Amino acid sequence: MAKVLLRPWRNEDAPALCRQANDYEIARNLRDVFPYPYTLADAEAYITACLEGGPRQLCRAIETDGVLAGSIGLFCGADVYRKSAELGYWLGKAFWGRGVMTEAVRQLCGEGFSRFDIARIYAEPFARNTGSRRVLEKNGFSLEGVLRQGVYKEESLQDYCIYALLREEV
Repeated sequence: MAKVLLRPWRNEDAPALCRQANDYEIARNLRDVFPYPYTLADAEAYITACLEGGPRQLCRAIETDGVLAGSIGLFCGADVYRKSAELGYWLGKAFWGRGVMTEAVRQLCGEGFSRFDIARIYAEPFARNTGSRRVLEKNGFSLEGVLRQGVYKEESLQDYCIYALLREEV
């Protein structure tokens, strides 16, 4: 398996981020806020948002063998959700199936539980995204439910899942 490094974003990552993110196969598995086509301006705006994000989030570039491969983030909730954090991630298609995201999720969850006073980390992959679901399962996340017709993507209602990992399960 390739070596996986999670590191803070840098402004100079924008061109490589744009190259990896500008892929319909990635965008179709993410929320609509992730644009397609993905432009250099989108990459620059995303990196700025990550760098200015505040103390209750972790946004990291995923690097493997010295190459920018994708993005991963952890976003702590507020109010009654303040003990939970949402995990989000994507990986360039050239890196799929190599264990990169499985390792990135393991690393970020460990950092999140040690840095934040949270009890759980959850993720909400589309039900059809078996690769993403498998990454979560390999990291000990439990499927808590399938929300039928819970998202509207690509002009149709689709199911999505909720997975969670509790602090004591790590």
